[in-house]
Amino acid sequence: MERDLFRILVVSDTHGRGDGLKEAIRLARPFDHLIHCGDTEGREREIATEAGCPCTIVRGNNDYFSTLPEDAVVELSGFRIFVTHGHQYGVSMTTEYLREEAKAERCRIACFGHTHRPYLDQSDPELTVLNPGSLSFPRQEGREPTYLVIEVDRRGRLHFLQNHIGRRRL
Repeated sequence: MERDLFRILVVSDTHGRGDGLKEAIRLARPFDHLIHCGDTEGREREIATEAGCPCTIVRGNNDYFSTLPEDAVVELSGFRIFVTHGHQYGVSMTTEYLREEAKAERCRIACFGHTHRPYLDQSDPELTVLNPGSLSFPRQEGREPTYLVIEVDRRGRLHFLQNHIGRRRL
C-alpha cells in the first residue's frame, strides 16, 4: 500500500547516546528520510543504520575530528531544506544569520540544533525555521526529549509535528 505522506524525522544533539534516538525512530515510523542537526559525537554510522533510510547528517560543535559537512542542502519531496547545527550562525542569540543563509540557498525550510530547545517559526511565508530540540540533554521547561516530524501531504502541503518522547504534541 502506498502512503499519502512523505515523512522526514528531524533530530539533533544526541551526543553519543542512543536510547532517545531509538525511541524517536520507533515512534516516528514510517518515515522516508532522517535529518540529524549535529552533535552525534561519532555515532553517525549507527544513526544511519538504525534509521534504515537515507539520512542527512551535519557536524556539530561537539563532533570533533568529524568529516561531516557543517551545512547541507537537501531536496526532499520538492522542498529545499537547509540543515546545520547552527553554532556558526549564532542561533543561541538570534536566527537571523541562519535565515539569511537558508534564503541565499533558496531553501523553504531551515533545520538547526545546538540550543537543545525545540523551536518552530512559521511567521515567514517563504521560510520555516525549526529546531527539533535534543533527545539526550533537553534544556526547555520540563526537559523532555524532543524530535520533530515534517510531513508533505499528497497535495504538497507541509505539516510540522513537534513530539516529546512518550507523547505526541501537535
